Amino acid sequence: EQGRKVVLLSAQGRKFGQSVAREFAGLSELLLICGRYEGVDERVAEHLADEELSVGDFVLSGGELAAAMVIDVVSRLKEGVLGNRDSAVYESFGEDGLLDCPQYTRPAEFRGWKAPEVLLGGNHEEIRQWRLKAAREKTARQRPDLLRK
Repeated sequence: EQGRKVVLLSAQGRKFGQSVAREFAGLSELLLICGRYEGVDERVAEHLADEELSVGDFVLSGGELAAAMVIDVVSRLKEGVLGNRDSAVYESFGEDGLLDCPQYTRPAEFRGWKAPEVLLGGNHEEIRQWRLKAAREKTARQRPDLLRK
């Protein structure tokens, strides 16, 4: 049925990521089936589930933790879950595919380590440009594979 999906959590399924989460966030209903230990009867995968989904290349004892991950990632993309609509756009694996820029909180100086001056200046355009540059640099350093996509 349109807008509904039944997903079997399985180490053998399509890999879950932010793009899949955005796809699922557009659904009206998402049913997650969790196996335990050896999984579920193959007929469930063949006849009841629309697809199998994996949260990574590893095996869990059951699908409950995987389901909790999927629920958390998908729900924060739904309207009204986060306080600010843009919070789910400007973060790691957002629409631009980059990691998020480094985050700094108060105080502006901690143990002698200072937050970047540009973040304290109040010029929103300079801050936006700094964040984009810092996100690209962090992505290149931590996850260069994302830049090749």
